Amino acid sequence: MRNLIVAVVGGGNGSYTVAGDLALRGHRVRMWPGSREKHQPVLVSRAITVTGLGRQDEGRLELVSEDIGAVVTGADVVVCTDPAFTQEDRAARVAPHLTDGQIVFLSPGSFGSLVFARVVRAQGNPAAVIYAEPGTLPYLTRKTAPTEVQISGIAVHLPVGVFPARATAQTVETLRALFPGAHPVENVLSVALLNVGPIIHSVLVLLNTGAIEHFQRWDIHNEGTTPSVKKVILAHDGERIAVRQALGFGPPHYPIAHHYDAHGDEEWMYGRRGHTDLVTSEKWREPLSFAHRYIREDVHCNLALFSSIGDLAGVETPVADSLLRLVGVITGQNHMAEGRTLTNLGLGELSLSELDRLLQEGHHD
Repeated sequence: MRNLIVAVVGGGNGSYTVAGDLALRGHRVRMWPGSREKHQPVLVSRAITVTGLGRQDEGRLELVSEDIGAVVTGADVVVCTDPAFTQEDRAARVAPHLTDGQIVFLSPGSFGSLVFARVVRAQGNPAAVIYAEPGTLPYLTRKTAPTEVQISGIAVHLPVGVFPARATAQTVETLRALFPGAHPVENVLSVALLNVGPIIHSVLVLLNTGAIEHFQRWDIHNEGTTPSVKKVILAHDGERIAVRQALGFGPPHYPIAHHYDAHGDEEWMYGRRGHTDLVTSEKWREPLSFAHRYIREDVHCNLALFSSIGDLAGVETPVADSLLRLVGVITGQNHMAEGRTLTNLGLGELSLSELDRLLQEGHHD
């Protein structure tokens, strides 16, 4: 597979890791991390050290710049790994520079393809851009220093949905040069229903509220994942799979039970050691609050979206709906009314067949 020109747009844990790891693998990586005030070290060094799982070395980047146009122009793939609630901002920044045939890889996706496409069109750019969304993050990772990251999980199975879906085969083949575990699924609706972030994090944050508000740092994936908490997660995940099946999406459904079972017959997205590696890395003990991306992204965007998809599919989702209401009591928000639902994306009036045509062709007229 050929080396690609990759533009990384964003300055979070995932952005630094994607940039460093792909540079180590020989790709021509450019990066727009954000403001100089916050990202001065990488703007000066143009290097990111990768530790933990996988390759461990210093990745040298071709360009790190505050000029987003210089980063995005001519790239084969534009990678945006910042939280879903930043997508409108990121889309507005890259829109003037996108051209026909570029792939915009949104990780997390969270139906962000529709958000990006709408913003790019609104800015008057008619380019035939292809959007891709994975079912999980390519890496479980944290920054450990200004220009250093530690990887505690690598996706060995990375389901990818493409918008428009008619471009799936060629797009996923290109992305395998970056993420070898990439494999195609039906469309970006299917891959949104493979994202277990809202399934896990909504439960873990809500049921660890006392610990989160008491301790300065708390690891919800270790001490916070007790047997009873896990029961709620598994019940919640059962709703996700039921919605996928009702909409006719095929396996693998990636039940979260496989993530927790290191010795089972079925390998989850991060492999059989995914949960074990996550816990033993001890890099997930962190300050948490109800302003964390686990809430702003995985509840306000992803869980609200999931619940609205359940309504479209005619499947009851009582655990998801209860979580939305209970978290809303704490945040003081009506996440179902204000979050990223199909209605708030402008898709609420579409029938299933109309939505399917939109996702397949990029339009439904």
